[in-house]
Amino acid sequence: MTAEQIAGWDAELSSLTGSLGYLFNRPEPRVVFAQFVEGLLAELPKKNGWTLSERAGHVSADRMQWLLNGSVWDADRLRDAVRDYVITYLGCKNASLVIDDTQAQKKGTKSVGVAFQHCGLTGDVRNCQTMVMLTYATAAGHAFIDRRLYLPEEWTTDRDRCREAGVPDEIAFATKPELAITMLERARAAHVPFSWVLADAGYGRDPQLGAWCHGHAVPYVFGVPVDLPIDGPSGKPRQPAVKRADDLLHYAKVRDQWERRSCGDGAKGERLYDWSAFAVQVKDENPADGFTHWLVLRRSLHPNRRGKDGQLHREIAYFLVHAPVGTTVSEVIARAGGRWQIEEDNEINKQLVGLAQYQVRKWTPWHRHVTACMLATAFLSVQRAAIPEPDQTLEPEPDTGPEQAPDQGKAPSIDESEAAG
Repeated sequence: MTAEQIAGWDAELSSLTGSLGYLFNRPEPRVVFAQFVEGLLAELPKKNGWTLSERAGHVSADRMQWLLNGSVWDADRLRDAVRDYVITYLGCKNASLVIDDTQAQKKGTKSVGVAFQHCGLTGDVRNCQTMVMLTYATAAGHAFIDRRLYLPEEWTTDRDRCREAGVPDEIAFATKPELAITMLERARAAHVPFSWVLADAGYGRDPQLGAWCHGHAVPYVFGVPVDLPIDGPSGKPRQPAVKRADDLLHYAKVRDQWERRSCGDGAKGERLYDWSAFAVQVKDENPADGFTHWLVLRRSLHPNRRGKDGQLHREIAYFLVHAPVGTTVSEVIARAGGRWQIEEDNEINKQLVGLAQYQVRKWTPWHRHVTACMLATAFLSVQRAAIPEPDQTLEPEPDTGPEQAPDQGKAPSIDESEAAG
């Protein structure tokens, strides 16, 4: 990256924030909003009202706090502008929409949505807020395009508490997958170009999310729990019945249906795993016309998880795939590896732009802060995508011919073996 490119970012950011002046009905909040976003992108130890105000040259935090708490503007209009900005510069019909949630640890009981609940960062139950996020991911880059704050039932059943936190009366309880479906519906209504939906097991276990994808003929790769019910063969002598996802592990081991492949580049190079795949029927879930279900198993290369026997074993992850007939195994593996992009977005938003460092408690200020963070990291993603790739001289790869799609009715395992049973 050159000094000229870095200097050009200031002009690009000023142009971007200036183009959003229509959000505000007065010039003062327009100026403070631009300063707010610039501060989120600055090298500050913390990104809160006081540090952002000090950087902007304000004598107090009042103007920054008023921008979030008191001024008149619509965070949902900003959300739509962020989405349109990302699609304009990163849009691709082959994109993935990636679903995940992340948490912000908070003290007390007043912050909207705060409750003792699972915290993904620590892996235990903490007092925190949970936000369900939607990332738009392409080969050029990835960024958040939507967000929903999860309100536990202890909040939605206490309307006085909700009103005190500024939660609109029409907001009722919704599960995290239901919030995800709302965001997918909004993306479809906005004609966002995408081809796959990706999510981890926290969402893959939800039948409503799967049904939404089946009903709209949308391909997906969902992480699923080991006990996902599937309809398989009833078993033979010395061959177990297949009634749940992990029953297929026996067949993968016995038939040695594993092949080592990369699911993408990570911070330390290629992310290599052993993979195996089977055609399956999921209990009470029918694929869309022209689609089929696969169950894909991913095994770590080395023992890295301690079992109940106290010994280290290779970690096995299970993915349910809903894909058009003829989809190749290579594409499924690449999509299965694509979920890391939302994890990177969570990390970037928290570490670089202060996604969880807000000092607000109510519904509207929370949405304003989080959406401004989305704008900041979308700007970073777009600028990164615009950096030219260094010139490289590559040897041409030999033509090995087109990869064959798995035959219908057979397990789409890498060696094209028949399905278990």
